[in-house]
Formats: sequence, C-alpha cells, structure tokens
Amino acid sequence: MLGFLQRIGKALMLPIAVLPAAGLLLRFGQPDLLNIPFIANAGNAIFANLALIFAIGVAMGFAKDNNGAAALAGAIGYLVLTEGTKAIDKNINMGVLGGILTGIIAGLLYNRFRDVKLPEWLGFFSGRRFVPIITSVAMVILAGIAGFVWPPIQDAINGLGNWIIGLGAIGSGLFGFLNRLLIPLGLHHVLNSLFWFQFGEFQGKTGDIARFFAGDPSAGGYMTGFFPIMMFGLPAAAFAIIAAAKPEKRKSVSGMFIGLALTSFLTGITEPIEFSFMFIAPLLYGVHAVLTGLSMWLTSILGIKDGFTFSAGAIDYVLNFNIAHKPLLLLLVGLVYAVIYFVIFYGLIKAFNIKTPGREDDDAAEVSQAADQCTVGSNKYETMAYHFIQDIGGRENITTIDNCTTRLRLNIKDMDQVKDSSLKAHGAKGIMKLNKNNLQIVVGTEVEFVADAMKKIDMNQVNFAVSPEAAPSAEVTGKQPLTGNDFVMPIEGEIIPLSDVPDQVFSQKMMGDGFGIVPSNGSVVSPVDGEILNVFPTKHAIGIRSKQGYEILIHIGLDTVNLKGEGFTVLVKEGEQITKGQEILKFDLDFIKKSVPSSVTPVIFTNLTSLNIKTHGQTEQGKSGILSIE
Repeated sequence: MLGFLQRIGKALMLPIAVLPAAGLLLRFGQPDLLNIPFIANAGNAIFANLALIFAIGVAMGFAKDNNGAAALAGAIGYLVLTEGTKAIDKNINMGVLGGILTGIIAGLLYNRFRDVKLPEWLGFFSGRRFVPIITSVAMVILAGIAGFVWPPIQDAINGLGNWIIGLGAIGSGLFGFLNRLLIPLGLHHVLNSLFWFQFGEFQGKTGDIARFFAGDPSAGGYMTGFFPIMMFGLPAAAFAIIAAAKPEKRKSVSGMFIGLALTSFLTGITEPIEFSFMFIAPLLYGVHAVLTGLSMWLTSILGIKDGFTFSAGAIDYVLNFNIAHKPLLLLLVGLVYAVIYFVIFYGLIKAFNIKTPGREDDDAAEVSQAADQCTVGSNKYETMAYHFIQDIGGRENITTIDNCTTRLRLNIKDMDQVKDSSLKAHGAKGIMKLNKNNLQIVVGTEVEFVADAMKKIDMNQVNFAVSPEAAPSAEVTGKQPLTGNDFVMPIEGEIIPLSDVPDQVFSQKMMGDGFGIVPSNGSVVSPVDGEILNVFPTKHAIGIRSKQGYEILIHIGLDTVNLKGEGFTVLVKEGEQITKGQEILKFDLDFIKKSVPSSVTPVIFTNLTSLNIKTHGQTEQGKSGILSIE
C-alpha cells in the first residue's frame, strides 16, 4: 500500500509542474502588472482545467514508459467519467480527485493492455491503440457507479475540508506539521493535493491555490507559513550545519550547503537540506516539523496571506507581492525564524554531538569510495547512474526506477545489498529505506537526468576512467607535506589547468584536484617516491601512492580504455616500490592521437580536493617545483 501511495505522489509531479507557468501567465496579465487580459485568461485556463490536466499527467506518471497513449487514455477517461456522472446527478463535482482517480486507472490499464494482440481482423486496434478504448469502457462503468456512490463521498470530503478550514490557525498549523512529517515517506504530495486543489470553494474554484489567485480573501492559509521556513528557516539551518562542521571540513561543507540554501531561498526546494539531517538526526527533523506547524499557525494568527504556484521561495514571493496581504510582515516573521532555526540547530548539533555533514568521524573506507569514479558515456549523470546501480546491488536487484522533484524512487528486491556509504560517496545527499522493497535516494534538482541515465545505461559496456574494482583507497590520516622537490613532471608536455581537460569527471574535480598534460612524447616516469597501487587491466592508467600518503592517478588520454591495452607498455607491477623519475610506462603517442578523442593526460590526486600548481605551459619531463602541498 505504501508503495502504491508513493507512486501516486510521484505521478502528481508532472501535472503540478505546469502550475508555475499558469501562475506566471495569470499574474503578468493582471492590471497591477502588464494589464493584458488575454495573458491572464490563458493562465486561468490551466487552473480551470486542473482536473483534466491531472488525469493526463497522472496517467503518464503511472505508465511504465510514460507513453502518450496513456495520456490520451487519461483525457478520454476523464471526459467520459465527468459527463457520465453529471447525466445521473448534475450536482456531482469530482474535482481534482476525479482527475487523479482517472489517471491512476488509465495508467494501470495502459500497463496491462499496451501489448495486447487482438484477432487479425481487429489488428489495427491492438497494442497501445486498445488502451483508450478499454479505458473508455472502464470509465463508463465507473461513471454508472459513481453517479450513485459519489454524492455522499463528495459531501464527506466537503465536510472534512470545511471542518479543517473552520479550525483556522490550528488547522493551518496541523497541516504544516503533517506536511513535513510525511516527507520521508513521500506522501506529502497526496496530502497537498487535498488542501491545495480540493478543499474549499470560491466562485467555482476549489483548493487553496486556485482560490488564492481567484481573489478569495480567506485563501492562502495552507501556503503562507511555508515562506518563513523555505526562504529563511532552512537556509539558516544550512548555515548552522556549516558553522558546526569541523574546521578542516568546513570549506567543503560550505560549498554544498551554501548552494542548497540559495536554492531553498529562491525556489522553495528544500528536500536536499532536509535529507541532510532527516535520518542522522530525527530530533532536528522533529523540531523542524514543529517549527513549520508553528509558522503556519503564526502567519494565520497575524492575518498574513500569500500564495505560490510552485513553492514558497523568493521568486513566488516577489511575483505575488501585490496580491498578498501583509507581505512585509511576512518578511519580518521570516527573519525571526532565521534566527530561531540557526540558534536551535547549532545548539542541538553541538549539545548532542549530532553527526551532520562535516562532523562525521573520519572513515577511510568511505573516503576511498569518493575516488571510486568512472567515466560512463558523456556526462556526470551517467557516471552517477553507473555507481548508484553498482551500489544498489546491480540492475538485477532493481525492479522499478522512478523519480520526483529531488529523489530517486526505487523498488528493490533485496535491501541488504544496498551500500549506504557508497551511495553517499557517489553523490547521494540522503538515503531512505522505507521498507524491505522501497528505497529513495536524494539527489537534488538534477534527479531526472540521473533517473533517465539509470534506465538507459548499458552496464556491460562501460568506459572506465578509474576501475571500481581497482580504484586506489584514499588515506585521510598520516599525510605529510609534499614540497616542490618531492614531485616531478611525469610526462614531457604542456601543463594545462584541470578545468581545461575535455572530460567533466576530471574537469569538475569529481575525482580530486590535479592538472592536465598535453604530452609531447610517450614516456611516463613516476612523479614521486612511493608504491604502485594498481595497474589498470587496459594499461591506460596507473595509480601511485607517494611516501607522504598522497594517491595519484595518471590517466593517459581520454577514452583510451577502448584501446584495450594496444599502444601501451607497462614497466612496473602492482605493489612495486618506485623512485621519483623512474620510467613506469611507455605509450605510442601517434597511435593514441589517431585512435581516441584526446591525448590530454589528467594527473589527479584522488584523496585531495585542493592543490597548489606553480607551473603552466611546456615543461620537460623530470622537472621539479611544479606543485606543492602544505
């Protein structure tokens, strides 16, 4: 049942995604902005047909391959259902719930009948063409039943909505509290659909969002209180996490959490921040849920009214400033909430020694996983997808792959195969094991690209830059300074910044800091005194550990893994002690230039995030003084 409800929550994301466009059109067309009625009417048309849009979007969301035939079936099914029920009782209004119900049925029927084969004389209607037909039949039957069953259900829903609305500030606070509590289960979207799109009516508009933009003075009670949380509270919590981080980790934590705080402030997308502490610190999340409920209650008590089409971020706040009630007071509440969140989060983290990001105990195994990267295809999303699949136990352990705004939603056969630390090392911002089969991985706003890559990637044809099986482990303790004389140029050629290496895995420092070399000849010497950690089977890369404890990857060219060792001669073996300047590898530079996209050779410190490069341009092999590490 939980998995089914989560599928509903995921399916709701597609139709909800159209609301920002509708809100922009509706607002820009108003007299206080551009005063162009046809633009306002265009936006209003989307709100007026939300139920139909939900039927289409939910049907596609439930369809296994998101095919348009499911969307068509959803639209037809909704029209059949609504007109059929009205013929029985003209007062029936199933609203958005009717659209959601139709979309679920259409999506399930699509999955069941998309490959159906009819007799040859009916062959034209086989497969996907059969889905709208069977959906129409099903909805005719449902309309006949709903015509008599729905009126008391409709009365009960309206009664529940009116009762909650009648609670005033208490009802708003209760909604805010439950909204946050349901996020770990992914069920808050189901709750939101009732409050934002169903409960309450004003001039034919239902739900808090549509009523707010229709000018209902009582609307906004289930949206306003989120602005202090998303624009001020959670960004302040992010800065509290930064302030509480260990000094040596604060810089790396800042790089991530400042971006997350800005995202929350501008757009109202908060899940990446929330999942950073949700499971490692349930106390913090409980406090967060209570503070959200109190914010909803307080803004209602103060008579503040505001709304949004996407989320309670600064963008929606600015757009709706002129139609909000007491918007400046809302900012004051937000500033107070920023102080409250920072003080409470920082105090609790310190008092209970909560292991928020940047406060974890050093774990060499986990850090080593961060260096365990590979180039798969052409971008970072395919790289992340490959590692996620490996960390989950392989494709054979995954039943379904879905996603919402910021999370992967996976159905897993064996949860024991899931490696939490590896997932986090490869980019997961949070992990939720809802039960023995349902797994959610927080990725962020780029989750859709990762999900698509996971569905498409061929795990048997992977272009490795670093082999997962042989990736060097990273030591996080015991490293000593590496002076200019301790490191020499491994290959004669031109030193270029790592950002100029034409491969995102290297240029974006996913594997560590370093530099690139445009080689002039095919000889490689060891840049340091140390040990050969690993020689890759395809001979195109060698991992070295210096005597100071730094791990260095020398990767000859890009996509050279496809050469399967041709053009390379390895002169050392794994475990061998080497000295600075000792020749360790030869390669045919002319052959490589003709065979792969680039001969540029990244030199990466896989257990280091910052490096002081002192030399650029053409540099002879064996030259010292090109970099240092303090």
